Amino acid sequence: MHFSTSCSPFTPANNSTNRVMRHVLMALLPAVAIMFWLFGYSVLIQLTLACGSALFAEAVCLWLRKRPVKAHLFDLSASITAVLLALAIPSIAPWWVIVSGTLFAIIIGKHVYGGLGYNPFNPAMLGYVFLLISFPLQMTSWQTPAISLPLVDAFNSIFAEQKMMDGLTGATLLDSVKTQLSQGFSLAELNSSPQILHATSDGLQYLTLAYLLGGFWLLYQKIISWHIPVTVLAGLSMPATIANLADATQYSSALFHLASGATVCAAFFIATDPVSAAVSNKGRLIYGAMIGCLIYIIRTWGAYPDGVAFAILLANLAAPSIDYYTRPKAAKKPI
Repeated sequence: MHFSTSCSPFTPANNSTNRVMRHVLMALLPAVAIMFWLFGYSVLIQLTLACGSALFAEAVCLWLRKRPVKAHLFDLSASITAVLLALAIPSIAPWWVIVSGTLFAIIIGKHVYGGLGYNPFNPAMLGYVFLLISFPLQMTSWQTPAISLPLVDAFNSIFAEQKMMDGLTGATLLDSVKTQLSQGFSLAELNSSPQILHATSDGLQYLTLAYLLGGFWLLYQKIISWHIPVTVLAGLSMPATIANLADATQYSSALFHLASGATVCAAFFIATDPVSAAVSNKGRLIYGAMIGCLIYIIRTWGAYPDGVAFAILLANLAAPSIDYYTRPKAAKKPI
């Protein structure tokens, strides 16, 4: 009689990779809906291009590595990377931007290191940084929120690279504030600026709430623990509050930083990546706080207005050392 055998470690059936990734995709649905409401069909086109490129690259890499393609292809891990990357880039970016970024994330960020479970960096953030450094113009030309493009215009913008009118594109809120502060304006002057007031009331706050809602769903389903999200938000809030109390004319409040950019998305969906993050609970607290502090430092004094991707990649580098110094010690047996 033949008995099937397998080697450890074993994954419980109720905590399989497919189940975890499926819940993450469900948690991202509110954000996808808000993005579609704000930017229109261009969001769906970018998501389709990203998922198609990710699945293609995943299948080719699995075939070259002589791994079972079907089993690994449908664990949804490649789809999560694709969706996170597609939501992070401008919705009107040319088609080759999201395709090249997704291919880089899957091939270089994931399979070069051995595939799922072996990558030291978050693949989506590695792909985003690759795009930001390689194509800064395309990665900083955002469509004005709440001006949804018809399907034909979205296709022309993405595939024919038809330029949009200046009134329909612009910098993000973080970029606008950072640029104008560097030019000598104060926050009081910016708050009275029609451009800034329009940017703060264009519906982006609903996107933050959508990510927050999805994050709470992941916590409820016990897909993630509270340690990293809470400390990311706290690690960003504390230096922001101290700086704002010291000089409110040059440093934005903690609420501004929490509600702007990719803060909430990073705290619940990206920093909590179980492969590239710290493992122990104490290590997760340190890891999350490091990300929050790095986000604030890069936003305030760095060359990039947001800094989430760079902060997470730097923390990924530190995760093995954090795990080494925070690993639980075995209890000594009484003599």
